[in-house]
Amino acid sequence: MGEHSETPEEGDAAASRGHGFGTAPVFLAGISTILGAVMFLRFGYAVGHAGPLGAVAIIVIGHLVTIPTALALSEIATNRRVEGGGEYFIISRSFGLRIGGAIGVALYLSQAISVAFYCIAFAEAVRPLAPYLLAATGVAFDARMVSVPLAVGLVALMLTKGAAMGVRALYVVFAILALSVVLFFAGSPMERADGELDWFARVQSPDGFFLTFAIVFPAFTGMTQGVGLSGDLAKPRVSIPLGTIAATVIGMLVYLALVWKFATSAPVEVLANDQLVMSRIAVWGPIIPIGLACATLSSAIGSLLVAPRTLQALARDRLFYPGAANRALGTGVGEEDEPRVATVATAVVVIAVVGLGDVDFVARIISMFFMVTYGALCTISFLEHFGGNPSYRPTFRTKWWLSAIGAGMCLFLMFQMDPVYAIASLCAMGAFYWLTRFTPGGDTDQNLISLFRAVMAQLTRRLHIQLQRGQAQNREPSDWRPSIVTLRPDTFTGSHDPIRLMGWLCSRHGFGTYLHYIEGRLDAETHQQSAKIRPRLVELCGQESPGVFVETMVSPSRRTAMAQAMQVPGVTGTDTNTVLFDFARDADDATIVATLSEVEFAMVTGKSVLVLRHTDRGFAERESIHVWVTDHAGPNVALMMLIAFILVGHRDWRHADVVLFVTVRPDSTPEANAEIVDELTEGRMPVRRQNIRFIGVEEGALEARVEAKSASADLVILAMSPGALEDAEPSALRSHPGLGNVLFVQATQRIDLA
Repeated sequence: MGEHSETPEEGDAAASRGHGFGTAPVFLAGISTILGAVMFLRFGYAVGHAGPLGAVAIIVIGHLVTIPTALALSEIATNRRVEGGGEYFIISRSFGLRIGGAIGVALYLSQAISVAFYCIAFAEAVRPLAPYLLAATGVAFDARMVSVPLAVGLVALMLTKGAAMGVRALYVVFAILALSVVLFFAGSPMERADGELDWFARVQSPDGFFLTFAIVFPAFTGMTQGVGLSGDLAKPRVSIPLGTIAATVIGMLVYLALVWKFATSAPVEVLANDQLVMSRIAVWGPIIPIGLACATLSSAIGSLLVAPRTLQALARDRLFYPGAANRALGTGVGEEDEPRVATVATAVVVIAVVGLGDVDFVARIISMFFMVTYGALCTISFLEHFGGNPSYRPTFRTKWWLSAIGAGMCLFLMFQMDPVYAIASLCAMGAFYWLTRFTPGGDTDQNLISLFRAVMAQLTRRLHIQLQRGQAQNREPSDWRPSIVTLRPDTFTGSHDPIRLMGWLCSRHGFGTYLHYIEGRLDAETHQQSAKIRPRLVELCGQESPGVFVETMVSPSRRTAMAQAMQVPGVTGTDTNTVLFDFARDADDATIVATLSEVEFAMVTGKSVLVLRHTDRGFAERESIHVWVTDHAGPNVALMMLIAFILVGHRDWRHADVVLFVTVRPDSTPEANAEIVDELTEGRMPVRRQNIRFIGVEEGALEARVEAKSASADLVILAMSPGALEDAEPSALRSHPGLGNVLFVQATQRIDLA
C-alpha cells in the first residue's frame, strides 16, 4: 500500500507546487481551532455540569480519539507524498476513490459548514454591543447582521489575497488568542469562589455525561485542520506530524489546566449558566470577547483555507458528475495553484448556511462526519500495521493498538452522543458511496482490495500457524474434519463432478486443495504454462467449487506429483487426511489399475481415500443419497456417514434424503439391528429411522440388490472392497454398473461419531 520513495526530483517538484509553507501554519490552524469558540463559550458549562473529575474524563475520552488520530495521520503522511486534499488524499489513496470519495464529500461539507458556524460564533462574540446598537439606531441586534458580512469578507479575502494572506492572519489572530488565555489564567477567583478544588462539585440536576461530552467534544477535533494545507507545504512529511501532534498535545494540556482554573475560580452555578464566565475571571475582562472573536475568526479562516482544497482534490479525482464540474472545480490559479472556483463554490455553501441562522441539525451531522473521518484514519493505520506490507514504510510510527482504540472509540462515541444522527450520517455516506459509481473516477476500489488482501494474508498466516500447533496437540477422533487434496490432469476437458464434490465437502466443514497436474520437468516453459493456466483454474473452480484452494503442479510423472501433493500441508497449514480420485464409468482397465495403484500409495501414508466413479448423468437432481453398509464396510461406516452428513448440510443438497441400507444375514438378530440404529441416533446422523432399511442378502446376491434399490439414486456411497486393493482388479470398481455416480470410501483414520 505504500508508495515508492520520493526521489530528489519528485521532492523538488512537490515543493515547487503551492505556497511552500512550513510547519507553523499546520500548527496554527490546528491549535487555533482547538482553543476556539467551545473553549470560550462552553467549557465552563462542562465543568459545572460534569464536575472537575467529569471534565477531566471528557478530556481523556475525547483524546482517546484525537491522539490516536493525530498519530495515525502523522504515520500515514510519512509513508507517501501527500498532495492537495489533506485527509481526503490520505484516505482515498488507502481505501480507494469510491470509499475515499464518500468520506471526502462528508469531510468537505464538515469543513465548509464549519466556516458558517465560526461566523455565527463570531457574531455571538459581539452580542455584548447589542444594547449600544439599539440605543444608537433603534435596530434590534440580529447575529446575521455580523455573520453574513463576515462570511462574505472572508471569502473575498481568500479570492483576492489567497492562502498566503490567510496564513499571515493566523499569526496575528493566534497571538491575540494566546494573550487572552494568559490573561484568563492570571485572573483572580470570583468573590463567591473559595479557591479550593472539589473534584466532585457540580450543579444540581446536571445534564448527562454524554450530552455534555457531545457539546464539548468538537473543541478537540481541530487538530487535523492544518492537514488540508498539504498541497501547499514544502515538506508535508515533516510538517504534518510535527504541527498536528504539537497542536493536539498542547491543546490537551491547556484544557486540563482550564479544569483546575474554572473549578477554583468560580462557583459551579455560574460556570453552568454564564457563557462568558471567563471574562469575569480574567485580569482584563474585555480580552475574552476579543479572544473569542479572534478564535472564531482564526477557525473560520482555517476552515476556509482547507475546504476549497478538499473540494479541488475531489474534483481532480473526477468524483463529480458531469465531467465539466470536475474540470471547473479542479482548476488552480497561478503558481500557487489557488482553488478559486472551489472557493466560490464553498462560499455559496457557507453563505447559505449562515443565512439560515439555525444550523443545529447540520452541526450534529457534521460532528458525526468528523468522527467517521477520524475513524477511517485510525482504521487505515491499524490495517496497514496488521497487514505487514513491506511497502508500508512510514518514517514516523504509531502503535497498532492505539489506532485500534481510536477507531473503536470513534464508532462507540458516535452512537453514545446521538444514535439517530450516527445512523443518519452513515446512511448519508452510504448514499455518497453509491453515487460515486456514476462518476468518471469512482469506478474502482483496487486500493481497498489490496489493503484487505494484505490483512487477509496476515490473518491467514497467523491462523495457519495456530491451527498447525493445535493439530499437533489435539488429535481426538471426534474432531475429524476433511482436509482433501486431489490431483487431476483433465481439469478443463474431463468431468467437473470431482470438482463439485470437493466443493460440497469442503465448503463449510473442511479444507480442499485442488491441483491441476502438468506433466513435465519444471523449467521456464512449464512454469510459464502453469502461470497461464492458473487464472483459468481459479475462474473454473470459483464457479464449480467456491471455497476450494486451487494450484498447479508440474512434475515428471503422476506418481511423483502425488508424492509431492500428499506431503504438502493443506491450505490451512493442517495435514491432508483424505485424497480424492476419480474415473469415468466407461474408463478402460489401464486407467482403473493406475487409479488403484495411486489409492494404495495414498493409503501407505495414512490417508483416507475417496474414489468417485462418475457418469454422464452427474449428480442429477441431488435429492437422494444412498449409503450401503455391507459386511466389509465396518471401519468405513463412520466416514461414509460423515460424508452424507456434510453433503446434506450444503444448500445444493438441502432437499436430499439420506437412505441407509444395512445388509444382514439370515441369522442376524433384531438386537444387533437395533444396536446399529442406536449408534446412528447417538451420532446425530441425518438419517430418519424410517430411512434405515435392513436388507437380507443371500450369498452372491448383493450386486443385484444394490442395483435394484439404488439405480435412481443421485449418489451411492459404498465401502471399497478389500479385494480391490489386494488384487488390483478393475472389476472391483466396475461393480454395480447400473448405478449413477458412486463414491467408494476407504478410511484409514479412526473417526468417532458420538
